[in-house]
Amino acid sequence: MTDDTSPGSRTTAAAAAGSSTLPALHLLVSMLGDREMMTPGSSFYDRLAETVCRLGSMRRAAVYMSDDMRRRVWAAGSHGIDLALLADGPVQAIPFAMRALERDEVLEVTADVVSVLPANDVARLALSDVTCIPMSAGGRHYGVVLAERGDGGTLSAAERQGLWTIGKVCALAASARAATRQQERARHLGDRLDLARDVHERVIQRLFGVTLALGAPADLTGPQRARCAEELQAATEELRLAIQRPPARPGRDHPVETTLRDELSQLAAEHADVDVRVFWEPEVELPLAMEPLAQNVVAEAVRNARKHAQPTWIDVRVEHAEDTVAIAIVNDGVGAGAPAGAGVGLRLAAFEALEFGAAVDFGLTPPDRWHVRLVLPLPSPS
Repeated sequence: MTDDTSPGSRTTAAAAAGSSTLPALHLLVSMLGDREMMTPGSSFYDRLAETVCRLGSMRRAAVYMSDDMRRRVWAAGSHGIDLALLADGPVQAIPFAMRALERDEVLEVTADVVSVLPANDVARLALSDVTCIPMSAGGRHYGVVLAERGDGGTLSAAERQGLWTIGKVCALAASARAATRQQERARHLGDRLDLARDVHERVIQRLFGVTLALGAPADLTGPQRARCAEELQAATEELRLAIQRPPARPGRDHPVETTLRDELSQLAAEHADVDVRVFWEPEVELPLAMEPLAQNVVAEAVRNARKHAQPTWIDVRVEHAEDTVAIAIVNDGVGAGAPAGAGVGLRLAAFEALEFGAAVDFGLTPPDRWHVRLVLPLPSPS
């Protein structure tokens, strides 16, 4: 972009910003593109600062963002000034910026800037005036834009309204970027969980069988050694395929192909030597998006019961509890001296549940039972 900040152009830009929201809306549309959302943070916020200068008749500006979770404030981007010269922490440290946020109002100081900003910063940056533009939307404070006009003028009512609108748009753009990046991180996390689960269900299961065979007290026969070699080769191939397989997120990117009811019927048929008893509370239905998670937790719990215990029965209860659905899987095959830990599969399921706002807990229930419990949040009624 070219730098067009002459007095005439600034007046025109300010008039446009004050008389119409179209320039700010154009900013929002341009900033919501996929390319912009995934740019490095400094570049994204530099563009916000530059746009404030262009639309708001400012000579230079800096964007300060706040993070309520970490209680941190930092200089995120700038235009017309080196970002390295800006200190962190102005929103928390400067009452001037806090007033702008609390009032949701554009504040301006054209004389005696040291009364609202630290004197050393005013001298170091050679500030002649300062305008504080709040970046807030939906009741949340995202930060402020501190800008300088540098021409000795003051803001008209229309210019203040224009800057206020620009601040709202900047807040929306910052919010959209944060949500986009959060979704991208969640997608990468989901891909890693898929890989870990694939390795656990395919590779680890084969290696577990080979470990049992090699740990037997008797010497292996020729056919047994051949079978172990085949399983190891198959495990190696499964691992190679799992690493090369493209990411797939059942239940997110693909339609649900089965239901928990179907899964329970299949598990009961597969484990016919154990009494698999299902208690499903009437009128309880699972959210469709959480079907894959529920099926995975139940299948893992039943599989663990058969592998690590000697149950005579396995109870599965699906019940409504306030604004949640609780699924409990209990078996009676655990001895009193059994360890309290759990395998990789359940730990992966517990981690995956966090993505849905769900929770998984598991452990011993004296004297001889083991429980797995999944609590799923129900969507809010529309």
